[in-house]
Amino acid sequence: MSAGEATSPVSLGKGRPTPKRRDAEARRRGPVAPAPLTSKEARERRKANKGSKEDRKAASNERRAAAAERRARMLAGDDKYLLPRDKGPVRAYVRDIVDARRNLVGLFMPLALILIFALFLQPQVQQYVTLGMFVMMLFMVGEGIYLGKMINNRIRVRFPDTPDGGFKIGWYAFVRASQIRKMRAPKPRVSAGEAV
Repeated sequence: MSAGEATSPVSLGKGRPTPKRRDAEARRRGPVAPAPLTSKEARERRKANKGSKEDRKAASNERRAAAAERRARMLAGDDKYLLPRDKGPVRAYVRDIVDARRNLVGLFMPLALILIFALFLQPQVQQYVTLGMFVMMLFMVGEGIYLGKMINNRIRVRFPDTPDGGFKIGWYAFVRASQIRKMRAPKPRVSAGEAV
């Protein structure tokens, strides 16, 4: 059999023309009610679609309860309810390391408030407070770099095959460490000073 004689089955088509997009979308949506002729009819339709006040209130309470349940599970650390940036065993391990340490970076928020209040003081006092804050910021940046390197080293030992690591994990640890402990989400699973 030569190359010219090779035959393959040829499909003859589906036997009908391909429908236009707008026709296919209209068929999927189903029948559309005709537009209201008067404003009174439009008002009655809106009122019928809205439901009763009790139904709306019950639906609102259900939504609120479901949102509270999702938030509680997220704060508890349930992996299904976490934000994508917090999911996975590597991120949980990073959170545990950060939460077990007492970090200088955690003082950022209170010190920022002190700096704001210092702006209203006398210029001589402002000068010393600003200098002190600058020195503190340098220490915080240094601690952030140290924390990022330390966490990356521990991740390479504990999770050798993970693609996570580098600057992204270091930044995640730094941001977590800079938050006030009580305001961290998900909530810390380990207490400060506990071995991880």
